[in-house]
Amino acid sequence: MIILLIILIVILAFIVVVNIFIRQPKFGKMPTGQRLQQILAASNYKEGKFQNESHTPDLAEGVTYYQVLKEFLFEKSKRIKPTGVLPTKKTDLLALDAGKNVMVWFGHSSYFLQIDGKKILVDPVLSGAASPVRFTTKAFNGSDVYTTEELPEIDYLFLSHDHWDHLDYNTVMKLKSKVKKVICGLGVGQHLEHWGFNKSIIVEKNWGEEALLDDGFTINVTPARHFSGRGFKRQPTLWSSYVLQTPTMKIFIGGDSGYDSHFANIGQKFGPFDVAILECGQYNKNWKYIHMMPEETVQAAIDLKAEKLVPVHWAKFALAQHDWDDPIKRVAASAKEKGMPIYTPMIGEALDLDEPVVSEAWWQQVG
Repeated sequence: MIILLIILIVILAFIVVVNIFIRQPKFGKMPTGQRLQQILAASNYKEGKFQNESHTPDLAEGVTYYQVLKEFLFEKSKRIKPTGVLPTKKTDLLALDAGKNVMVWFGHSSYFLQIDGKKILVDPVLSGAASPVRFTTKAFNGSDVYTTEELPEIDYLFLSHDHWDHLDYNTVMKLKSKVKKVICGLGVGQHLEHWGFNKSIIVEKNWGEEALLDDGFTINVTPARHFSGRGFKRQPTLWSSYVLQTPTMKIFIGGDSGYDSHFANIGQKFGPFDVAILECGQYNKNWKYIHMMPEETVQAAIDLKAEKLVPVHWAKFALAQHDWDDPIKRVAASAKEKGMPIYTPMIGEALDLDEPVVSEAWWQQVG
């Protein structure tokens, strides 16, 4: 009887601690009020959560969570993280030539764009970790070279979805005073308002919707094949990709996505693209529907009718079991085979989007 009582007390204490932990501001807030009513009326919101266009199971057929956990603990690569310091070419973002169209990658899916004079930031995670618990999912040595203080004022902040490796609380809080406009999917705006962002600067849309940002700058919110959530509830907010049309360029901002027919559909409707920025890492056969294999990344760029491909979602965090550099090796080989121009700048290196220089295989310098 005493043992059962002790077990019950421990369980209750654990529940209380977890409940207190997830109430921290960094977890954001679930949609409420008018925003929730808008979500409930959305055609892609069913059975209490947002849905992908195609059936998308959490795990591949025949795979169990026990199997995934076992493989992650005992079968992951010994090179899941680089053994050395990642090389970088740090660009002074405050001193960029305003007439240049450039991309500066920060590692993983965080990057800065300057196009037709506008300064754009996508999925910034600049705090050294991609997790609510900072001692887990730490950035690779050398990959976290920028701080929010080194960023200029941001005209457009794009958020593809609310996962921790794409929406970092510490980063966006430090950027709050610099951001003029935020573009996000349905529900994500609730987090931002909870964190003190002015509702008037939030452009919050569903798939298939368009918004005029400024004269000559429009966005179309397009599907991705993924999921969302910062806590225990899965898919309460929308995950998205974006078509960004500027006065002189058309960019595809891919976010996270498994491969599917939506790439070809987007390419048919909005292509061709000057540049497609697509994920190529953190894949596994066990969750093949929510992240692309590197070869699928190249095919997605072809489907989109992209003139150039910049692969991201690698080289900063280890979220899968593969070698840290396996994504770029495979995507580079596939791009060469299929004739897709690919650009792989170092973290911090300024990529000229008008006249890009073929990138060196810098990852070969690291173990």
